[in-house]
Amino acid sequence: MKKILAITFLVLLIDQASKIYIKTHFNLDDSVSVFPGFKLTFVENPGMAYGLHFGGVIGKYFLVILRLFLIGGMVYMFRKWLQQGASNYLLIPMSIIFAGAIGNIIDGMFYGMIFDSGTVYDPSIDRWIGYGGISKFVPFGQGYSTFMKGCVVDMLHFPLVDWYVPDNWPIIGGKHLEFFKYIFNVADSAITVGAALLLIFRKKAFPNGLEF
Repeated sequence: MKKILAITFLVLLIDQASKIYIKTHFNLDDSVSVFPGFKLTFVENPGMAYGLHFGGVIGKYFLVILRLFLIGGMVYMFRKWLQQGASNYLLIPMSIIFAGAIGNIIDGMFYGMIFDSGTVYDPSIDRWIGYGGISKFVPFGQGYSTFMKGCVVDMLHFPLVDWYVPDNWPIIGGKHLEFFKYIFNVADSAITVGAALLLIFRKKAFPNGLEF
C-alpha cells in the first residue's frame, strides 16, 4: 500500500504543480518553445484527455461522475490485488493510471472554485468561452465557476511537424500541417504510460489465477 500511495502522491505533485504554474504564469493560448518539437502551450480542456469533450456542462458532469466511479473501482481492485499478492508489474502501472485519473478530476471539480478566471460554458451559443489575463488564486468557493465546472489545464505540446505548405503547391498549398497537434498534461501522460506498461508486461501483470 505504501508503494501505491508514494507513486500516486509523486505523480499528483508533479501534475498539480505544473498545472498551477502554467495557469498562474501564462495567458490562455500562450505558447513558449522549450526546444524544437516541444512547446508549453496553455489551453483549458472541459472534457476528456487530449482535448476531447462533448455535451456541454451535462457532458462535463457525466465525465466527472464517471471518473469518480472509476477511481472508486480502482481503490476496490487495489485492495483485492494486494490480498492476492499482485506483483509490481501490475501495481506500479495501475498506481500511475490511478494518479492520472485523480489529477484530472481535481481540476474539473475544484479549479473553478479556487481561481478567479477560467474557461466557462455559454449555453446561448453552445460553446466554451476562454478569457484574458493570468489567473490568480481566490478564497475557496469564490472562483470563476462552481463545483464540478472547472476545466482541466493542458500544456504539453509536441508539434514534431509544424509546417506551412508553400502557397504554390497544388491542393494543399497554404495549409498548416502539424503533427502531433494534441495538447495534454502530466495526468494524461501518466494514464497513457501506465496503460502502455500494462500492455507490455501484461503476461507478468496478470499471471494465471490473478483476477482483474
